[in-house]
Amino acid sequence: MAKTETFPFRYTLYALSLTGFIVSLLASTIWGGWFYVVPVLLGGLAATGTWDLLQRKRTVSRNYPILAHFRYFLESIGPEIRQYFIQSDTDERPFSREQRTIVYQRAKNVLDKRPFGSQLGMYDEGFEWINHSLQPSALKDADFRIVIGKQCAKPYNASVFNISAMSFGSLSANAILSLNAGAKMGNFYHDTGEGSISRYHREPGGDLVWEIGSGYFGCRNEDGTFNEERFARNAALDQVKMIEVKLSQGAKPGHGGILPGEKVTPEIAEARGVEAGKDVVSPASHSAFSTPREFLEFLEKLRELSGGKPVGFKLAIGHPWEWFAIVKAMLETGKTPDFIVVDGGEGGTGAAPLEFINRIGTPMTEALLLVHNTLVGTNLREHIAIGAAGKITSAFNIARTLALGADWCNAARGYMFSLGCIQALSCHTGKCPSGVATQDPRRSQKLDVQDKSQRVYNYHKNTLEALMNLLEASGLKHPSELGPEHIIRRTSRTETHSYMDLFPFLEPGALLEGETGERVFDTYWPNATPDSFDPPEFIRQLRETKLR
Repeated sequence: MAKTETFPFRYTLYALSLTGFIVSLLASTIWGGWFYVVPVLLGGLAATGTWDLLQRKRTVSRNYPILAHFRYFLESIGPEIRQYFIQSDTDERPFSREQRTIVYQRAKNVLDKRPFGSQLGMYDEGFEWINHSLQPSALKDADFRIVIGKQCAKPYNASVFNISAMSFGSLSANAILSLNAGAKMGNFYHDTGEGSISRYHREPGGDLVWEIGSGYFGCRNEDGTFNEERFARNAALDQVKMIEVKLSQGAKPGHGGILPGEKVTPEIAEARGVEAGKDVVSPASHSAFSTPREFLEFLEKLRELSGGKPVGFKLAIGHPWEWFAIVKAMLETGKTPDFIVVDGGEGGTGAAPLEFINRIGTPMTEALLLVHNTLVGTNLREHIAIGAAGKITSAFNIARTLALGADWCNAARGYMFSLGCIQALSCHTGKCPSGVATQDPRRSQKLDVQDKSQRVYNYHKNTLEALMNLLEASGLKHPSELGPEHIIRRTSRTETHSYMDLFPFLEPGALLEGETGERVFDTYWPNATPDSFDPPEFIRQLRETKLR
């Protein structure tokens, strides 16, 4: 290929820098003094351009010496530019400015009213609202609660809005202190996350739900298997109100993890029951059980070892037959959890592969409906409470989730916003600008625990007061009265439907009586077995061929 004879315009800045360096260097010998700054600056640019031309890793830099660095810089601040200057107040990527602002305002206990009218497109497909009543109710307070584990020796009277699982290690010490102190003030619970109970969870004294993942942190042997004695010791703490076994989480279901040794500080090692400075593995699956029956036996054991505290599990819905297998095991053994937390695929995390964040895990609406309908269809719903999590930040988010079948809601990122998180999307770097998701003490120590714990309390309080206002406008007396008939969704510019019409809701006992008319149940329920999580025979056969 013939080379062009003209001087490439893209080299102009480099050529000017090189020429300017030589000229200014000669001039500085005459003028001296402060003028030496000029050749230093131009020399730096010229050296950068020379390096760009000689290096072989970045083609853009070789083709655009010096200029390419402006491109890299602008690319690095692209998320900030979009967030602050381009996105509208209602663009949800991942949370809109409007969603974040309402949390900030309620956390700071400042005016959260809006002028002039809604910015939402009320005639856009997907717009939702709650119907009001001509006979509004009048409620005395917003301290809405749900009893979990009614049959347990130590049932728990939980708030309908709590802090979802976030481990110490993912969040800073001051963030954990602030969350738990806020939960203490507001009398709601704080889920520990699978990183177990740290000194920072215990210090404020707020209610805890102890989450136990596949790594059995806080209750493990040296080889990573479950240790009954250590579990019983932690479960006996007065602060621990419930035990939650994590089967999977919405942001990265079916994905284990490794915490590198350099991140395993003495404090993290103390909480997790591991050795400081050594890699810690969280397997993708549990070692304490391998079948649905064994899983329910494990839950029974935990309830006994905890002295009768409510025991349940959290899961993101994947293969429906695996969930059905657990329910069939409940029916055959008579052993049931006290609660189930449904984690939607839109859940957040500090770090996960892109494909897991975007494409794995059933979103909360469909997952919650499947769990709720399965329990209703097997006459188990009245015995098992359901919590749900997935981008819940406002009172309407809570209302629509309860209308779909949940008894209470959890939120993680909403409470992070109340701590001052600015959605910088740097959780995985350790450089969180707000000191929330980092273990860098130079950053995290700037987070004032006294101030932020008050904001956590305010956010919870003001959000539930907003929920109370919605209930009053709807003529209801408690969130438990919310049902699919109350939430309306626009399906086109000229059509709207209530959740009751849009989504399937099984009649009590329908799954026990035979066909339901719903494909997911009629296809997978008959083929699920309480003895195994393995796929049904017809699924195994499909996996062996492309002829379908």
